[in-house]
Amino acid sequence: MIKIGNVEVGTFPLFLAPMEDITDSPFRSICKNFGADVLISEFIAAEGLIRDSWKSKMKMQFGEEERPIGIQIFGSDVESMKKAAVNAETVRPDFLDLNFGCPVRKIVMKGGGAALLQDIPKMIRMADAVVRSTTLPVTVKTRLGWDEAHQEIVEISERLQDVGIKAIGIHGRTRMQLYGGKANWALIGEVKNNPRLKIPVWGNGDVDSGQKAEEMKNQFGVDGIMIGRAAMGNPWIFREIKTWMEQHVFAEPPSLKERVEIVRKHIQSAIVYKGEHTALLELRRMYSGYFRNISDFKKTRMRLVTAPDFEEIDKILGELSH
Repeated sequence: MIKIGNVEVGTFPLFLAPMEDITDSPFRSICKNFGADVLISEFIAAEGLIRDSWKSKMKMQFGEEERPIGIQIFGSDVESMKKAAVNAETVRPDFLDLNFGCPVRKIVMKGGGAALLQDIPKMIRMADAVVRSTTLPVTVKTRLGWDEAHQEIVEISERLQDVGIKAIGIHGRTRMQLYGGKANWALIGEVKNNPRLKIPVWGNGDVDSGQKAEEMKNQFGVDGIMIGRAAMGNPWIFREIKTWMEQHVFAEPPSLKERVEIVRKHIQSAIVYKGEHTALLELRRMYSGYFRNISDFKKTRMRLVTAPDFEEIDKILGELSH
């Protein structure tokens, strides 16, 4: 049984990787129903938590059915991250996760996310400060390094373990790669097979099928896998991976009628969670995934993304399932 601190997360856990404006509570719950073992919040700005920002507080909301769940925070200031960790602990998540890997320009330019890969001593100080400020287990999500010439993840992992980090999730790309090129799982494997490292290692990057997940587990020995972009509009990927790894058979994808019901449930939950206007805007990017491989869907998708309200969307979904 793999553990994050004292939190049991399964024998080979599948994580839903945090993604801004995607992995909110409604979507996390759907992924959980399809077999995701561990959920993590959208990344939350430390400064927002300290200022008691409404949006930051909303991102920390979760249901008991979502456990085990981590709250992920990011920032560039050590003291702010300490205070944010204390704030996040009040909602009683199972663990805290530190974002040392987000490559998005607006976050990096402010010194957060993957920017810390350019100042590893500061990253370690920040991790140490957060670990000391909370009673919760603390994990880290990061990348191989800043660029090809500075892929220092083996050393980084050791140093994070030394200050009390309980597990590390590694995206197999550098910051400069963003999401291009191919994820380097060999280097993730090097971290996992480092005899000095005792904490669990989760691999992330390019896993989009059960066969790929099994290959990464067998070839590199990782303790679990994080699924990010491959889950967008495709929450049943967790069921597909588990069915393959446990039975070596392909799980049947949901029927069109089932997909319609999943989308309807997702929209309704999102409306309750963040209001109709925001929910419908954010869900536009998901329709292509939810209805992938459905013939002649392009026109229907255009109708869905331009529909003014849920009533109209519900009508279009009804037409789809008949």
